[in-house]
Amino acid sequence: MNAPLPAPALRRQRPNIAIIGAGPGGLAAAMLLAASGARVTVFEKDDVVGGRTRTLTSPEGYRFDLGPTFFLYPRIIREVFASCGADLDEEVELVQLDPQYRLIFEGSPSITLDATGDLDRMEAAIAAFAPQDAAGVRRFMADNRWKLDAFRPVLEKPFSTTARMLGKDVLFSLPQLRPHLQVDEDLRRYFSDPRVRLAFSFQTKYLGMSPFKCPSMFTILSFLEYEYGVYHPIGGCGAVSEAMRRVAERLGVEFRLGTPVERIAFAGRRAVGVEAGGRHHAADAVVLNGDFAHAVPRLVPDSIRKAWSDRKIAKARYSCSTFMLYLGVEGTLPQLAHHNVLLSESYQENIRQIETGVIPEAPSLYVQNPTVTDPGMAPPGHSALYMLVPVPNLRHGADWAAEQARFRDIAIGRLKVLGVEDIESRIRYERIVSPQGWQDEFAVGFGATFNLSHDLLQMLSFRPRNRFNDTEGLYLVGGGTHPGSGLPVIYEGARITTRLIQEDLAMEPAVAPALAR
Repeated sequence: MNAPLPAPALRRQRPNIAIIGAGPGGLAAAMLLAASGARVTVFEKDDVVGGRTRTLTSPEGYRFDLGPTFFLYPRIIREVFASCGADLDEEVELVQLDPQYRLIFEGSPSITLDATGDLDRMEAAIAAFAPQDAAGVRRFMADNRWKLDAFRPVLEKPFSTTARMLGKDVLFSLPQLRPHLQVDEDLRRYFSDPRVRLAFSFQTKYLGMSPFKCPSMFTILSFLEYEYGVYHPIGGCGAVSEAMRRVAERLGVEFRLGTPVERIAFAGRRAVGVEAGGRHHAADAVVLNGDFAHAVPRLVPDSIRKAWSDRKIAKARYSCSTFMLYLGVEGTLPQLAHHNVLLSESYQENIRQIETGVIPEAPSLYVQNPTVTDPGMAPPGHSALYMLVPVPNLRHGADWAAEQARFRDIAIGRLKVLGVEDIESRIRYERIVSPQGWQDEFAVGFGATFNLSHDLLQMLSFRPRNRFNDTEGLYLVGGGTHPGSGLPVIYEGARITTRLIQEDLAMEPAVAPALAR
């Protein structure tokens, strides 16, 4: 039997919690812990909150999401706000998109599919090019409704031991989750046309994975879109991060922006505070919200990390990276929907190239054109384009200083497939973030923008644990811990971590205080 953990917070009315990083997981944890009565201090190296879920603003007045642009399954973050005495929909205006996004299947001829949660229209759109698959839509929805019900208890609980993976909830879910299959294999049960399967599986890119390798349980990603909708927060996803900061501050959270943490202080294996700005800040618990591969080797001594040593972190499997273009463009672009996904004719070859470190010459890409929904994202009469191209992460050794200009031209040229012919002469602002930029400027380990891969040996208890392995008083939130990447999942992970801290420090859960507005 383990000896009881020392709990200095029991001698205080309000424990002190230090949170490293103001990304979505850190913000959610700060809100929930403050609502539970803790004194919470958030240390953030940048001058803004949100991590990658922030807004970039150019001097010319263009606004871009830095990272996530799809806002899915708002149920979880609504519940986080509600448990803190706030209303998400009063803080942020959410617009449900219809169509949710436009898919362009490159080929001769190319095919365009405006994906919609209106299943009658979706069936008709699929029947126009794959009539045999239209009937599979409702079967897919029914089966994945059942799959989500089975998977949700797994996503909502910590996995603090390997034995926990043999619990009744996990074993009960296995027949529905079909972990022996990959996403594309599972979708063959409903759809014979590979283009239709791509329409329901490209979402694995939210995890930085291939539908031909990603475990089949993640078909729930596309199900969530069709069942619950795709939303745009007015002002971009960064507006949600700012709203979380406002609520946290009303609860008494202190934000120390522009304050990088130099290290986490330990007494043996117990985290007892952080060192920042040349000062020691004592804490009863420390929450780490930095990118796992980047932050842990820098902040936690290797000597106390048997499960996730520097060696293991270096050998772990990571997602792809992304090559980003943020373009301020004169004029509007009626050819584009709000979200546009170009699926290359060589989609599978693209994936093989990325997995082996080859930069694709005819890549798939995603383009957001938010001003069709939110004109405030650009000056009047202008557009703010966000372009994302999946590419290899830095473990493959590409020289992005040499490749950047060439690949930028390839990405811009691919817009012609979307009907955008004359954009070069209309660009008034441009910013590029390459995989090297993700690592150097935004502290993303190996430039792997979707964190650790979500294969079966890096999930549940095999993923870095919310109560971080081999330590006491140190907790993780973010895409590098259970349950994984993606905004709804990160918010859920923050709830898991918060419950563990409340349990360990004998705190009461959040009590939904009334907040002054």
